[in-house]
Amino acid sequence: MSRPIKTRLTSLRLNAFDNYLLHQGERSDLTGFSRFAVEFFYFGIKEARACLFVGLFFSAVFAVPRAGLFGVPRYDLLLIIALAIQAWMVWAKLETIDELKAISLFHAVGFALEVFKTSNGIKSWNYPDFAYTKLLGVPLFSGFMYAAVGSYIIQAWRLFELRVVHHPTYWMAGVIAIVIYANFFTHHYIGDYRWYIAACALGLYARSAVVFRPFDRERQMPLLLSFVLIGFFIWLAENISTFFGIWKYPNQLGAWSVVHVGKWSSWSLLVVMTFTIVANLKHFKERIHVPT
Repeated sequence: MSRPIKTRLTSLRLNAFDNYLLHQGERSDLTGFSRFAVEFFYFGIKEARACLFVGLFFSAVFAVPRAGLFGVPRYDLLLIIALAIQAWMVWAKLETIDELKAISLFHAVGFALEVFKTSNGIKSWNYPDFAYTKLLGVPLFSGFMYAAVGSYIIQAWRLFELRVVHHPTYWMAGVIAIVIYANFFTHHYIGDYRWYIAACALGLYARSAVVFRPFDRERQMPLLLSFVLIGFFIWLAENISTFFGIWKYPNQLGAWSVVHVGKWSSWSLLVVMTFTIVANLKHFKERIHVPT
């Protein structure tokens, strides 16, 4: 069987699997621990499926040797792989063109931040290896690490049939997202105000909740808690990435050490910004309740 046919069959199976996950009939016979176990199982399955891009991309990050393959540097290979995964997801209708536009925006926003953070005057971290696709000292694949967060939120939104209740007005959410992003730059010059910004976000989203369907019934959790949890798992992924030498912080140049826990708060705030962009997609906006 040719490779294009195999790829098409894989896409059809994945779409069929998504359809199965989204159309679970009511199971009134499940109660107590049995219901908890089944819902927890399907929650894990949907989470894993939502991490499709994340899983494929970071599998490549960890699998590609530091020396590269076939004379192609590691960073260049990772860019090729990331582009191929993204193209396949759109071709397989796992992401729409509008969602691809949002993910491209995440890539651009993340890449701009990487250029600033690795610049000579800042040097928060660096990419030590050679690559043909480095621009201003930053490999182009790095933007996909931010795009991966956006891809996860988009996929999770669809698979869990998310609804947001008591979402703040869009202009206020937009302002806090812009301030979060700006602070990543300005804290090098005028001080780090992340905790003040976090306090504002806490007040803004205090009443907001995300309604999701892990199996056959809707469940609810505070939206702020979801931001913190996603930020925590990104922080874990960052620790793994620095361990494998994809990039390094100054304190990791001699020997690897755990990424400072303070980065967890940074990632959680970045998730707030990413969520704001996704929430403004037209087909997701319909599932958001903004109090009047």
